Amino acid sequence: PLMKLVEVVSGLHTDAGVADAIFELSKTWGKVPVHARSTPGFIVNRIARPYYAEALALLGERAIEPAALDACLRGAGFRMGPCELMDLIGHDTNFAVTNSVYEANFFDKRYVPSLVQREMVDGGLFGRKTGRGVFSYAAGKPVALAGANSAVGEDPAAAGLNNIVLHGRGACAELFAARLAATGLGFDRAAQSGWVGLTLGGAAAGAALRLTDGRNASQIAADGPQREVAVFDLPIALLGVAQRATAAVPGVALAFSVATQAHAGLAEHAAGALRALGFAPQATADTPGLVVARSVAMLINEAADAVQQGVCTPEGADAAMKLGVN
Repeated sequence: PLMKLVEVVSGLHTDAGVADAIFELSKTWGKVPVHARSTPGFIVNRIARPYYAEALALLGERAIEPAALDACLRGAGFRMGPCELMDLIGHDTNFAVTNSVYEANFFDKRYVPSLVQREMVDGGLFGRKTGRGVFSYAAGKPVALAGANSAVGEDPAAAGLNNIVLHGRGACAELFAARLAATGLGFDRAAQSGWVGLTLGGAAAGAALRLTDGRNASQIAADGPQREVAVFDLPIALLGVAQRATAAVPGVALAFSVATQAHAGLAEHAAGALRALGFAPQATADTPGLVVARSVAMLINEAADAVQQGVCTPEGADAAMKLGVN
């Protein structure tokens, strides 16, 4: 009753008039119909696979704790994190759908099921309905899911925010400029740099805090010339609202990682800088794309592929994903 979306799926023998009639009928029910071609997963169950798959891959890599993972994706604007969402759906159901899509696509590795989830299903940890999934539930109620390391607003001096240079241009650079200005600190700009982020002085002189470009921090450091490199995730929910994005805004969970070549104190220094800028930093293993950039990139790839294969239109993909999974 609550779902506004109707996917009107046509196969090889479906008369166009029948599909159109169902399309118009669903409108009279107060629904929003979207045409789809009959392929495995149709629109939502296909395009949404990476939201679960990348989360389970990160857990399998032991890259981040589940609560922090969910906090990062909620901070990106998703209504629920993938772990709490799989707990709500039921891992038995989610795993069965993943297997079905995987097999129906002739075992395309994009849809490969997760050993992490199979172990949970084998162990009866289905989620809310069994009292335990990724998280534990008391009397059917969810546990607190706030991410760790959520303190924000660290003193800029204590965080070593001095001798700052803001690099690059674009929405993320302007967001950082607004937040730096809100701290009252001066900074120089290097708009022509080929990357976005900050170089920091103080305790980690010459350290670079860079927006992820897909490479991990260790790869960026290996590619040179800087050795002291930390990368931070895409603050996608805040981009384009730099004028409102001051340090007074409640902290948005943001994943970051540090190059293995960097000195031991860089992780603490990077976290302090992000807290001073109003974020809630979540320490992550040095994995490509971190959490949000990795998940969003894979969702976009899957949507683009569905459109290219004629499963749906670009407008249909957007409408289905907004209405089907928020």
